[in-house]
Amino acid sequence: MSSLLPEPVRRLAAWCAVVLLVSGVVAVFLWLCQIFQTAVTPVMLALLGTALLRPIHHRLVRMKVNRSLAAALTCLAIVAVVGGASYVVVAALIDTGDQIVSALRRAGEALARHFEAAGTSLTDLAKNAKELLAKFGSTAASGFIDGISVVGETFATAVLALFLVFFFLRDSHRAADGLRSLVPRDAGDMVEAMARRAFEAVEGFMRGTTVIALIDAACITIGLLVLGVPGAVGLGALVFVGAYVPYLGAFFSGAVAVLVAFADRGWVIGLWTLGVVLAVQVLEGNVLQPMIQSRTVQMHPAVVLLAITAGAGVAGVLGMLLAVPLAAAAFGVLSELRARYTDGPEATGATGATESTGPAQH
Repeated sequence: MSSLLPEPVRRLAAWCAVVLLVSGVVAVFLWLCQIFQTAVTPVMLALLGTALLRPIHHRLVRMKVNRSLAAALTCLAIVAVVGGASYVVVAALIDTGDQIVSALRRAGEALARHFEAAGTSLTDLAKNAKELLAKFGSTAASGFIDGISVVGETFATAVLALFLVFFFLRDSHRAADGLRSLVPRDAGDMVEAMARRAFEAVEGFMRGTTVIALIDAACITIGLLVLGVPGAVGLGALVFVGAYVPYLGAFFSGAVAVLVAFADRGWVIGLWTLGVVLAVQVLEGNVLQPMIQSRTVQMHPAVVLLAITAGAGVAGVLGMLLAVPLAAAAFGVLSELRARYTDGPEATGATGATESTGPAQH
Protein backbone atom coordinates (compact mmCIF):
# COMPACT_ATOMS: atom_id res chain seq x y z
CA MET A 1 0.00 0.00 0.00
CA SER A 2 2.81 2.40 0.92
CA SER A 3 4.43 1.79 -2.48
CA LEU A 4 1.37 3.31 -4.13
CA LEU A 5 1.91 6.63 -2.35
CA PRO A 6 4.49 9.15 -3.53
CA GLU A 7 7.55 9.80 -1.37
CA PRO A 8 6.39 13.26 -0.10
CA VAL A 9 3.08 11.79 1.06
CA ARG A 10 4.85 8.98 2.92
CA ARG A 11 7.12 11.49 4.65
CA LEU A 12 4.14 13.62 5.60
CA ALA A 13 2.34 10.58 7.01
CA ALA A 14 5.42 9.62 9.02
CA TRP A 15 5.73 13.12 10.49
CA CYS A 16 2.01 13.17 11.31
CA ALA A 17 2.39 9.87 13.15
CA VAL A 18 5.33 11.26 15.11
CA VAL A 19 3.43 14.45 16.01
CA LEU A 20 0.38 12.46 17.13
CA LEU A 21 2.54 10.13 19.21
CA VAL A 22 4.43 12.98 20.89
CA SER A 23 1.20 14.89 21.51
CA GLY A 24 -0.36 11.82 23.09
CA VAL A 25 2.64 11.30 25.35
CA VAL A 26 2.62 14.97 26.40
CA ALA A 27 -1.14 14.86 27.06
CA VAL A 28 -0.80 11.76 29.24
CA PHE A 29 2.15 13.32 31.06
CA LEU A 30 0.18 16.50 31.83
CA TRP A 31 -2.79 14.44 32.96
CA LEU A 32 -0.59 12.45 35.34
CA CYS A 33 0.93 15.70 36.64
CA GLN A 34 -2.56 16.99 37.44
CA ILE A 35 -3.51 13.74 39.14
CA PHE A 36 -0.34 13.72 41.27
CA GLN A 37 -0.13 17.50 41.63
CA THR A 38 0.60 17.37 45.37
CA ALA A 39 3.75 15.37 44.66
CA VAL A 40 4.76 16.96 41.34
CA THR A 41 4.59 20.57 42.55
CA PRO A 42 7.22 20.21 45.33
CA VAL A 43 9.51 18.34 42.95
CA MET A 44 9.28 21.08 40.30
CA LEU A 45 9.85 23.83 42.87
CA ALA A 46 12.77 21.88 44.32
CA LEU A 47 14.37 21.55 40.89
CA LEU A 48 14.08 25.30 40.37
CA GLY A 49 15.56 25.91 43.82
CA THR A 50 18.38 23.46 43.12
CA ALA A 51 19.16 25.19 39.84
CA LEU A 52 19.39 28.52 41.65
CA LEU A 53 21.39 27.29 44.66
CA ARG A 54 23.75 24.74 43.09
CA PRO A 55 26.64 27.21 42.60
CA ILE A 56 26.58 28.04 46.34
CA HIS A 57 26.61 24.36 47.27
CA HIS A 58 29.38 23.65 44.79
CA ARG A 59 31.51 26.44 46.23
CA LEU A 60 31.08 25.08 49.76
CA VAL A 61 32.02 21.57 48.59
CA ARG A 62 35.15 22.96 46.93
CA MET A 63 36.01 24.49 50.30
CA LYS A 64 36.14 20.91 51.69
CA VAL A 65 32.79 21.20 53.48
CA ASN A 66 30.92 17.92 53.88
CA ARG A 67 28.25 17.54 51.18
CA SER A 68 25.42 17.08 53.67
CA LEU A 69 26.56 20.04 55.76
CA ALA A 70 26.99 22.15 52.62
CA ALA A 71 23.46 21.28 51.50
CA ALA A 72 22.08 22.10 54.94
CA LEU A 73 23.90 25.44 55.06
CA THR A 74 22.67 26.28 51.57
CA CYS A 75 19.06 25.49 52.55
CA LEU A 76 19.39 27.57 55.72
CA ALA A 77 20.79 30.44 53.69
CA ILE A 78 17.91 30.33 51.23
CA VAL A 79 15.41 30.18 54.09
CA ALA A 80 16.99 33.26 55.60
CA VAL A 81 17.11 35.12 52.27
CA VAL A 82 13.60 34.14 51.17
CA GLY A 83 12.21 34.79 54.64
CA GLY A 84 13.84 38.19 54.81
CA ALA A 85 12.77 39.11 51.30
CA SER A 86 9.22 37.91 52.00
CA TYR A 87 9.12 39.97 55.17
CA VAL A 88 10.32 43.08 53.32
CA VAL A 89 7.80 42.55 50.50
CA VAL A 90 4.87 41.82 52.82
CA ALA A 91 5.76 44.68 55.16
CA ALA A 92 6.07 47.07 52.22
CA LEU A 93 2.73 45.96 50.81
CA ILE A 94 1.05 46.26 54.22
CA ASP A 95 2.50 49.70 54.90
CA THR A 96 1.65 51.05 51.47
CA GLY A 97 -1.30 48.83 50.60
CA ASP A 98 -3.92 51.39 51.64
CA GLN A 99 -2.24 54.08 49.58
CA ILE A 100 -2.01 51.83 46.54
CA VAL A 101 -5.63 50.66 46.83
CA SER A 102 -7.00 54.17 47.37
CA ALA A 103 -4.95 55.49 44.45
CA LEU A 104 -6.22 52.68 42.22
CA ARG A 105 -9.77 53.47 43.32
CA ARG A 106 -9.33 57.11 42.40
CA ALA A 107 -7.83 56.08 39.07
CA GLY A 108 -10.84 53.86 38.43
CA GLU A 109 -13.22 56.70 39.24
CA ALA A 110 -11.35 59.07 36.95
CA LEU A 111 -11.37 56.55 34.12
CA ALA A 112 -15.05 55.77 34.73
CA ARG A 113 -15.95 59.45 34.31
CA HIS A 114 -14.44 59.36 30.85
CA PHE A 115 -16.47 56.29 29.90
CA GLU A 116 -19.83 57.41 31.30
CA ALA A 117 -20.74 58.86 27.92
CA ALA A 118 -20.44 55.37 26.47
CA GLY A 119 -22.89 54.01 29.04
CA THR A 120 -20.43 52.82 31.65
CA SER A 121 -21.14 54.16 35.12
CA LEU A 122 -19.07 53.55 38.20
CA THR A 123 -22.26 53.61 40.26
CA ASP A 124 -23.75 50.80 38.19
CA LEU A 125 -20.56 48.82 38.55
CA ALA A 126 -20.56 49.31 42.32
CA LYS A 127 -24.26 48.33 42.50
CA ASN A 128 -23.60 45.16 40.53
CA ALA A 129 -20.62 44.39 42.74
CA LYS A 130 -22.77 44.75 45.86
CA GLU A 131 -25.39 42.44 44.39
CA LEU A 132 -22.74 39.86 43.62
CA LEU A 133 -21.35 40.12 47.14
CA ALA A 134 -24.85 39.70 48.61
CA LYS A 135 -25.53 36.74 46.35
CA PHE A 136 -22.37 34.89 47.28
CA GLY A 137 -22.16 36.08 50.88
CA SER A 138 -23.66 32.83 52.15
CA THR A 139 -20.56 30.98 50.98
CA ALA A 140 -18.14 33.18 52.95
CA ALA A 141 -17.64 30.63 55.73
CA SER A 142 -16.80 27.82 53.34
CA GLY A 143 -14.55 30.17 51.40
CA PHE A 144 -12.69 31.06 54.60
CA ILE A 145 -12.20 27.38 55.37
CA ASP A 146 -10.97 26.79 51.82
CA GLY A 147 -8.55 29.69 52.26
CA ILE A 148 -7.13 28.15 55.43
CA SER A 149 -6.77 24.84 53.58
CA VAL A 150 -4.91 26.52 50.73
CA VAL A 151 -2.53 28.20 53.18
CA GLY A 152 -1.86 24.87 54.87
CA GLU A 153 -1.22 23.12 51.55
CA THR A 154 1.09 25.91 50.45
CA PHE A 155 3.11 25.69 53.67
CA ALA A 156 3.34 21.89 53.39
CA THR A 157 4.44 22.17 49.76
CA ALA A 158 7.12 24.71 50.66
CA VAL A 159 8.48 22.54 53.48
CA LEU A 160 8.54 19.43 51.28
CA ALA A 161 10.23 21.37 48.48
CA LEU A 162 12.89 22.59 50.92
CA PHE A 163 13.66 19.03 52.03
CA LEU A 164 13.84 17.93 48.40
CA VAL A 165 16.27 20.76 47.64
CA PHE A 166 18.50 19.45 50.44
CA PHE A 167 18.51 15.92 49.00
CA PHE A 168 18.94 17.10 45.41
CA LEU A 169 21.95 19.21 46.39
CA ARG A 170 23.51 16.54 48.58
CA ASP A 171 23.13 13.74 46.03
CA SER A 172 23.62 15.76 42.85
CA HIS A 173 26.92 14.00 42.14
CA ARG A 174 24.99 10.74 41.78
CA ALA A 175 22.44 12.11 39.31
CA ALA A 176 24.30 10.94 36.20
CA ASP A 177 24.70 7.38 37.46
CA GLY A 178 21.08 7.24 38.57
CA LEU A 179 19.89 8.54 35.20
CA ARG A 180 22.04 6.08 33.30
CA SER A 181 20.62 3.19 35.32
CA LEU A 182 17.12 4.01 34.06
CA VAL A 183 17.92 3.96 30.32
CA PRO A 184 19.54 1.45 27.96
CA ARG A 185 23.33 1.49 28.02
CA ASP A 186 23.62 2.68 24.42
CA ALA A 187 21.45 5.74 25.14
CA GLY A 188 23.21 6.71 28.37
CA ASP A 189 25.48 9.38 26.88
CA MET A 190 22.68 11.02 24.90
CA VAL A 191 20.22 11.05 27.82
CA GLU A 192 22.85 12.46 30.18
CA ALA A 193 23.78 15.20 27.69
CA MET A 194 20.10 16.09 27.23
CA ALA A 195 19.56 16.24 30.99
CA ARG A 196 22.61 18.46 31.43
CA ARG A 197 21.47 20.84 28.68
CA ALA A 198 17.96 21.05 30.18
CA PHE A 199 19.32 21.71 33.66
CA GLU A 200 21.71 24.36 32.35
CA ALA A 201 18.80 26.14 30.67
CA VAL A 202 16.72 26.14 33.87
CA GLU A 203 19.74 27.18 35.94
CA GLY A 204 20.54 30.07 33.65
CA PHE A 205 16.92 31.19 33.58
CA MET A 206 16.57 31.19 37.37
CA ARG A 207 19.81 33.05 38.05
CA GLY A 208 19.31 35.50 35.22
CA THR A 209 15.69 36.21 36.10
CA THR A 210 16.56 36.81 39.76
CA VAL A 211 19.30 39.30 38.86
CA ILE A 212 17.07 41.06 36.33
CA ALA A 213 14.19 41.18 38.83
CA LEU A 214 16.43 42.85 41.41
CA ILE A 215 17.70 45.43 38.91
CA ASP A 216 14.20 46.18 37.58
CA ALA A 217 12.72 46.54 41.05
CA ALA A 218 15.57 48.77 42.23
CA CYS A 219 15.40 51.05 39.17
CA ILE A 220 11.62 51.43 39.26
CA THR A 221 11.59 51.94 43.04
CA ILE A 222 14.21 54.70 42.77
CA GLY A 223 12.28 56.33 39.94
CA LEU A 224 9.01 56.23 41.90
CA LEU A 225 10.70 57.66 44.99
CA VAL A 226 12.17 60.53 42.95
CA LEU A 227 8.75 61.25 41.45
CA GLY A 228 7.11 61.09 44.87
CA VAL A 229 4.67 58.32 43.95
CA PRO A 230 2.99 56.87 47.08
CA GLY A 231 3.74 53.24 47.90
CA ALA A 232 6.97 53.21 45.90
CA VAL A 233 8.55 50.40 47.93
CA GLY A 234 5.45 48.23 47.68
CA LEU A 235 5.21 48.83 43.94
CA GLY A 236 8.88 47.92 43.61
CA ALA A 237 8.16 44.69 45.47
CA LEU A 238 5.35 43.93 43.00
CA VAL A 239 7.79 44.53 40.13
CA PHE A 240 10.27 42.07 41.67
CA VAL A 241 7.67 39.33 42.13
CA GLY A 242 6.13 39.95 38.71
CA ALA A 243 9.49 39.63 36.97
CA TYR A 244 9.33 35.84 37.40
CA VAL A 245 6.44 35.83 34.92
CA PRO A 246 8.17 37.26 31.82
CA TYR A 247 6.45 40.06 29.90
CA LEU A 248 3.04 39.68 31.55
CA GLY A 249 4.33 40.22 35.10
CA ALA A 250 6.28 43.32 34.11
CA PHE A 251 3.30 44.66 32.17
CA PHE A 252 0.79 44.31 35.01
CA SER A 253 3.13 45.55 37.76
CA GLY A 254 4.14 48.52 35.60
CA ALA A 255 0.49 49.28 34.82
CA VAL A 256 -0.31 49.35 38.55
CA ALA A 257 2.55 51.80 39.17
CA VAL A 258 1.38 54.08 36.35
CA LEU A 259 -2.24 54.04 37.60
CA VAL A 260 -1.17 54.88 41.14
CA ALA A 261 0.98 57.77 39.92
CA PHE A 262 -1.83 59.02 37.68
CA ALA A 263 -4.40 58.92 40.48
CA ASP A 264 -2.27 60.50 43.20
CA ARG A 265 -0.03 62.93 41.30
CA GLY A 266 -1.90 63.71 38.11
CA TRP A 267 -1.26 63.27 34.43
CA VAL A 268 2.24 64.77 34.37
CA ILE A 269 3.70 62.49 37.03
CA GLY A 270 1.72 59.61 35.55
CA LEU A 271 3.39 60.15 32.19
CA TRP A 272 6.80 60.46 33.85
CA THR A 273 6.13 57.16 35.65
CA LEU A 274 5.15 55.57 32.35
CA GLY A 275 8.43 56.83 30.93
CA VAL A 276 10.39 55.31 33.82
CA VAL A 277 8.64 51.94 33.42
CA LEU A 278 9.19 51.90 29.66
CA ALA A 279 12.84 52.91 30.07
CA VAL A 280 13.42 50.04 32.51
CA GLN A 281 11.70 47.61 30.14
CA VAL A 282 13.85 48.81 27.23
CA LEU A 283 16.95 48.44 29.41
CA GLU A 284 15.89 44.93 30.33
CA GLY A 285 15.07 43.83 26.80
CA ASN A 286 18.07 45.34 25.03
CA VAL A 287 20.83 45.21 27.66
CA LEU A 288 20.07 43.01 30.65
CA GLN A 289 18.49 40.06 28.87
CA PRO A 290 21.24 39.66 26.23
CA MET A 291 24.05 40.28 28.74
CA ILE A 292 22.83 38.24 31.72
CA GLN A 293 21.03 35.40 29.97
CA SER A 294 23.29 35.13 26.94
CA ARG A 295 24.33 31.60 27.86
CA THR A 296 20.82 30.24 28.27
CA VAL A 297 18.32 29.07 25.69
CA GLN A 298 16.93 32.14 23.93
CA MET A 299 13.21 31.92 23.18
CA HIS A 300 11.08 34.18 21.04
CA PRO A 301 8.66 36.36 23.03
CA ALA A 302 5.72 34.71 21.23
CA VAL A 303 6.89 31.30 22.46
CA VAL A 304 7.21 32.66 26.01
CA LEU A 305 3.69 34.11 25.93
CA LEU A 306 2.25 30.88 24.57
CA ALA A 307 4.07 28.90 27.25
CA ILE A 308 2.71 31.18 29.99
CA THR A 309 -0.82 30.89 28.57
CA ALA A 310 -0.58 27.11 28.41
CA GLY A 311 0.84 26.95 31.93
CA ALA A 312 -1.97 29.13 33.26
CA GLY A 313 -4.52 26.85 31.60
CA VAL A 314 -2.97 23.74 33.12
CA ALA A 315 -2.04 24.87 36.65
CA GLY A 316 -3.10 28.49 37.14
CA VAL A 317 -0.62 30.88 38.74
CA LEU A 318 1.81 28.05 39.53
CA GLY A 319 1.71 27.00 35.90
CA MET A 320 2.56 30.55 34.83
CA LEU A 321 5.63 30.50 37.09
CA LEU A 322 6.80 27.06 35.92
CA ALA A 323 5.95 27.39 32.24
CA VAL A 324 8.97 29.38 31.09
CA PRO A 325 11.62 27.29 32.95
CA LEU A 326 10.06 24.12 31.56
CA ALA A 327 9.97 25.62 28.08
CA ALA A 328 13.63 26.60 28.47
CA ALA A 329 14.46 23.02 29.46
CA ALA A 330 12.55 21.69 26.46
CA PHE A 331 14.41 24.04 24.13
CA GLY A 332 17.67 22.90 25.71
CA VAL A 333 16.82 19.28 24.99
CA LEU A 334 15.82 20.11 21.41
CA SER A 335 19.05 22.02 20.84
CA GLU A 336 21.04 19.04 22.09
CA LEU A 337 19.15 16.66 19.80
CA ARG A 338 19.58 19.03 16.85
CA ALA A 339 23.32 19.28 17.51
CA ARG A 340 23.65 15.51 17.73
CA TYR A 341 21.69 14.72 14.60
CA THR A 342 23.27 17.59 12.65
CA ASP A 343 26.90 17.28 13.70
CA GLY A 344 26.89 13.63 14.65
CA PRO A 345 27.24 12.00 18.07
CA GLU A 346 31.02 12.41 17.99
CA ALA A 347 30.66 16.20 18.14
CA THR A 348 28.59 16.18 21.31
CA GLY A 349 29.32 12.89 22.98
CA ALA A 350 32.62 13.99 24.44
CA THR A 351 31.20 17.32 25.45
CA GLY A 352 28.23 15.76 27.20
CA ALA A 353 30.50 13.33 29.06
CA THR A 354 33.04 15.84 30.26
CA GLU A 355 30.98 18.99 30.73
CA SER A 356 31.19 20.15 34.33
CA THR A 357 28.30 22.56 34.50
CA GLY A 358 25.49 20.04 34.86
CA PRO A 359 23.96 18.90 38.13
CA ALA A 360 25.66 15.53 38.14
CA GLN A 361 29.22 16.76 38.48
CA HIS A 362 28.82 18.79 41.65
